[in-house]
Amino acid sequence: MNDIDRFLDEDLGTEGDITSESLFTDEYAKAHIISKQDCIIAGLDEITNVFNKTGAKTELKVKNGDFVKSGTIISFVSGNAISILKGERLAMNIIGRMSGIATETKKLLDICKLINPNVKVAATRKTTPGFRKYEKKAVVIGGGEPHRLGLYDVVMIKDNHIKIIGSVEKAITKIKGIVKNKIIEVEVENEKDALTAAKLNVDVIMLDNFDPINGEKVAKKIRQINKKILIETSGGINSSNISKYASFADRISLGYITHSIKSIDFSLEII
Repeated sequence: MNDIDRFLDEDLGTEGDITSESLFTDEYAKAHIISKQDCIIAGLDEITNVFNKTGAKTELKVKNGDFVKSGTIISFVSGNAISILKGERLAMNIIGRMSGIATETKKLLDICKLINPNVKVAATRKTTPGFRKYEKKAVVIGGGEPHRLGLYDVVMIKDNHIKIIGSVEKAITKIKGIVKNKIIEVEVENEKDALTAAKLNVDVIMLDNFDPINGEKVAKKIRQINKKILIETSGGINSSNISKYASFADRISLGYITHSIKSIDFSLEII
């Protein structure tokens, strides 16, 4: 059973769509999906999969990553009426959330690119359990980076690791002695730890909850030590202040683009 099967099972349980199945038998229906807001589209593969599994046919009119205006027809869906209604809410939930994430990511990138064409906008692991890969995919569709997908693909030394082991230096030294062929990133909360990490030649230094002025100052010092280190900023950054970080950061990561995003409103209407 894959993700879409599980999502459908959550809606249908063992008894199915008891309302639609009581009202209809083999009636044919056709519907269109309309965007009710301006947005960047994401989630088309997923909604196609939803309707495929319920037995309906999907005819897409746009592509992932397209900007559409409110009122745009995204897709036509046709088939047995029950097959459409079974998948309606799941499909709207998926495309709504993924498009919301893609739209906000693109908005943030557009702000940053005016200042620094090379800066990257990234997601974090602050995601919905069971839906992370789709939220990360939406970030990529919006032009951003997924960052690490889990605890397994990138070493990321955070504040609690440092508190337990005793220092940034101890944490980095021990990790380098054990882990090979993985990116090593260190989250730091002060200049001293940032410069220590730079001297130990980690791959990425995340300046966590630095204000823009102090962040820029520390970033310059890191680059004086090692220009190859990627400098990331995170913590309290949003669309109203991200431009202040774009000038000195290589990557800006934001939790809210996956954990607090507002879904785009889509509607499936029988025609």
